[in-house]
Amino acid sequence: MTPDYQFYTTPIYYVNAQPHLGHAYTSIAVDVATRFKQMDNHETFFLTGTDEHGDKIVQAAEKQETTPKAYADKISRLFRDLLPVLNISNNHFIRTTDPDHIAVVRQILSKIHDSGDIYFSSYEGIYCFGCERFYQERELKDGKCPDHGTVPEVIKESNYFFKMSKYQDWLIDHIKSNPDFIRPEQYKNEILSFLREPLEDLCISRPKTRLTWGITLPFDEDYVTYVWFDALVNYVSALGYPDGDRFKHFWPTARHFVAKDIIKPHGIYWPIMLKAAGMELYNGLNVHGFWNVAGSKMSKSIGNVTDPLQVTQTYGVDAFRYFLMREMVFGLDANFTEDILVSRINSDLANDLGNLFSRVLSMTHRYFKGEIKAPDPDIEAEKNLSLEPAAQQTIEVFSSAMNLCQFHKGLGEVWKLISLMNKYIDTHEPWTLAKDEAGTAMLETVMYNLIEGLRVVSCLIYPVMPGTAQKMQQTMGIEKPDNQFYTLDETGAWGRMTPGKYVEKPDLLFPRIDVSKLNANENKPPAKPFKPALKEPITIDDFMKIDLRAGTVLEAERIKKSNKLLKLKVDLGAETRQIVAGIAKEYSPETIIGKQVIVVANLKEAKLMGEVSQGMVLAAGHKKGLVLSGFDQTAQTAVKPGSAVK
Repeated sequence: MTPDYQFYTTPIYYVNAQPHLGHAYTSIAVDVATRFKQMDNHETFFLTGTDEHGDKIVQAAEKQETTPKAYADKISRLFRDLLPVLNISNNHFIRTTDPDHIAVVRQILSKIHDSGDIYFSSYEGIYCFGCERFYQERELKDGKCPDHGTVPEVIKESNYFFKMSKYQDWLIDHIKSNPDFIRPEQYKNEILSFLREPLEDLCISRPKTRLTWGITLPFDEDYVTYVWFDALVNYVSALGYPDGDRFKHFWPTARHFVAKDIIKPHGIYWPIMLKAAGMELYNGLNVHGFWNVAGSKMSKSIGNVTDPLQVTQTYGVDAFRYFLMREMVFGLDANFTEDILVSRINSDLANDLGNLFSRVLSMTHRYFKGEIKAPDPDIEAEKNLSLEPAAQQTIEVFSSAMNLCQFHKGLGEVWKLISLMNKYIDTHEPWTLAKDEAGTAMLETVMYNLIEGLRVVSCLIYPVMPGTAQKMQQTMGIEKPDNQFYTLDETGAWGRMTPGKYVEKPDLLFPRIDVSKLNANENKPPAKPFKPALKEPITIDDFMKIDLRAGTVLEAERIKKSNKLLKLKVDLGAETRQIVAGIAKEYSPETIIGKQVIVVANLKEAKLMGEVSQGMVLAAGHKKGLVLSGFDQTAQTAVKPGSAVK
């Protein structure tokens, strides 16, 4: 059977500034689309990266008194390092300074030049250094650049030009014949409106007398190529154009995700470049709107640029991902404020999802000691207790919405199911059924439907909140060893929760946030940069109260009825402690014996699944679970058990 392929891309981000909320949104949107396609049985390839040539990079480097390459290295690293923080599952990160990319750019330039579609000419025009392109008078707003608000400079010089006008009618026909080529529809109409005017040929070079930081033209050593002609080619160079297997598999399925300010290069320049080079066009272009912060477009000059790293550190990555996907209608602008974010977390995540998860699993422990009971089909039919029809409808609407990048609609449908399940509890009152032995079968049926409904919810939220989905499934004893997600077919197969198995007691998925802390300074300027409102810094005295000790694991065993807890015997030098650790998913008992770990030794004694825990071992979370904190394995001398960690 031939696999289904899907290639998704972010724009490659320009390194003239650090990553902000807009960059984070696009990357997360592509990640969500990619994860959904994986659920829909597609083999995917997800590309992102950085665009590093051009005037603005030279100017930014000069301000920092460094070279363009050193500056680009620094900012590109910031974009790359943000990806794991946002739980982005990209397959490749490309840089336009990569040698293989440069080679492909030169190859395509040569191909188009040899066909006669690039010519040399003198030209006088108005040029915006911020946009790094020439403008027509009709494109200006009150004589100024529509994006930067500056008056363009008149430049006269000799350059190479690309015959875009030759392909104008062809592009109009292609867009009209393929209504899904640019979406949402308003952006397709915007491009068609622009194409009603004669299309000017594109200046694709810059003389080295003015700019050297770029890719040298293969047919003239005195010029570098225009930054867009360089950047757009990344979508094929990253796949190994022209002969790479990835290019053959993935390129015909390519869908690009971009913000609306770069629709023209992607919707006009790029398809014409591909046509001129004799290459197949990409499948489509998905265009989203802007994020306004406190009612204004993000701007460094007014100080309202939102740092996604800071937001995730304060509120958590899954809450941030959920907010962005739920709040913005893809294609339209949306507003970001801390108050709106917190309202979403408290209402949707803490009250709706978190409360449902806690109620269902807590009642399972209260009434059945954590055991999943089988439903009674007769009672289920008689009392109309099945949640399966609602779940199937949710999956159908969710799938349709996600395929169209209507992320807010897909999530809204899942939250309708969550709301229905909360009402289902209130209607059937499991606490009342538990008081009467005659109601046991009905209670078991009600609880089974709720647990099965939670399973469906945990699968559907995976593309947006993979960490939360995994936490829910681990607590419910759902194991998926080969992948971290369930396909849509598996999600829709009602009855996968096996009677007789056990669920664990639930932890809080999303604690409520104290809004009063956010409003402590109600008169703060709305343009003030985002600052965390909840996590207060601690003093060194506070930190010194924590007694961290080196320990060596002597014994380890699994705890019955739990799929994530290990019972450890840990040597702390002067004593041996029993510690219960939630690391069974990542470490089997035999692999952890002998490991050196860091132990919080003065933690109050607690009971977990009936076992006493006399401390805590430290671990860090990542995409695939937990990794134990430890010590430098290259050290010549082992750390003695009981040694203080400083």
